[in-house]
Amino acid sequence: MTAGVEGVSVSERRSRWAGLGTAERAALGVLGVRVVGAGLAYASQVVLARLLGTEAYGAFALAFVVLLAAGHGALFGLSQAACRFVPEHAAEGRPDLLRGFVRFGALCALASGAAIALTGIGLLRHGPFTLQPAVAAALVAAFLVVPAFAMQDFVEGVARGLDRPMLAIAPIYVLRQALIPLLAIAAVGFGWPADAPTALGATGLAVLVALAVQGTLVRRALRTAAGPASMAAAPRRWATASLPMALSDWTVLALSSIDVLLLAAFRPASEVALYFAATRLLQFAGFAAYAASAATAQRFAAAQARDDRAELRTLARRAARLTFLATGAIALGVLAAAPLLLGLFGPDFGAALPILGVLLAGAVLQAGFGPSADLLNMLGGERAGAAASLASLALAGLLCTILIPALGALGAALAMATAQVARAAFLHHLARHRFGFRADALAWA
Repeated sequence: MTAGVEGVSVSERRSRWAGLGTAERAALGVLGVRVVGAGLAYASQVVLARLLGTEAYGAFALAFVVLLAAGHGALFGLSQAACRFVPEHAAEGRPDLLRGFVRFGALCALASGAAIALTGIGLLRHGPFTLQPAVAAALVAAFLVVPAFAMQDFVEGVARGLDRPMLAIAPIYVLRQALIPLLAIAAVGFGWPADAPTALGATGLAVLVALAVQGTLVRRALRTAAGPASMAAAPRRWATASLPMALSDWTVLALSSIDVLLLAAFRPASEVALYFAATRLLQFAGFAAYAASAATAQRFAAAQARDDRAELRTLARRAARLTFLATGAIALGVLAAAPLLLGLFGPDFGAALPILGVLLAGAVLQAGFGPSADLLNMLGGERAGAAASLASLALAGLLCTILIPALGALGAALAMATAQVARAAFLHHLARHRFGFRADALAWA
């Protein structure tokens, strides 16, 4: 067998590059599904905005953001941990631990989601909050959806850990997104009011249907990967890694919602609706990073388990370069089409164009710093990642508090773009210091 560079055989190098090519093909497949899902999500939001009207759509947007934050946060980092421990236990030859982790995570997701739902509804009913009745009703409906949403988030993580990225995302971003507007229209057609609680009810039913389909398919994939093995538990090991990831997840979720919440505190619901519409288009720019993460995060963990540092470094750098280029191209396309796309929400939504421009610029700069968050979470640096996220959350809160009263929704966009770029830069610095190599878009230069 002929030796290659650094003592690596030619056959090993070919295998490694074949694996990297598989990762890129998986990322392109995920990107394609996300683009289709984005089109469905955009159409869904247009339908809901037209169906509900500006004020009710603003209440729905606020409740939907709360649902996302509560549903994702209920997992205590277990979705990210699934991307790490499922391939790690498989590489260790421990199908019993793999099956045990999946059961442990599913039970935690359901219990935590139910606890958050009950707590949220209790605070709305008996807490010191003074909310408009329509907003309060929308929030109650959102909290009722939290347990199912949390469970689907965990199932997505398990599918990604099994290296089934298409199974992880298609039920969520295609099936669920397609069902939401259809169910909302059907509910109104059957006599339900065209308001935010009805739209949240349609969202909840869509989550349940998509979860039933996805859960069935993931159970089959798990039987293939782990077989009929007995179950073993390592809760201390799982919790030690998951809790710092949870802190990082919570701060990222807070980053994704603090702008809307503070904007709602300082500005009317109609301005919240404009900002939320801009963020619906911003999500297109995040697809490349999401696709790269879905295709490579679990591969980082697998390469680390094999102690293959060369593959790890090469995979991270290729992911960074392709993510940055794809994000920039998508951002330019979204900005060019923005006047038309925003106009479909209604005649008043064209005012969101400057907001969208600022948010897109921040997304492109953020993508340039590479997959540092995934590297830290998958390779044991989750505490450093959590610290970076906490620092950026504090910065975002400070900037929002200063800029929103002065500039409104545009101030929220400036604050969030600055905080997100600062977080990405800090994560890149931490990852480079910890792992000894650059993983940004310019590392290949």
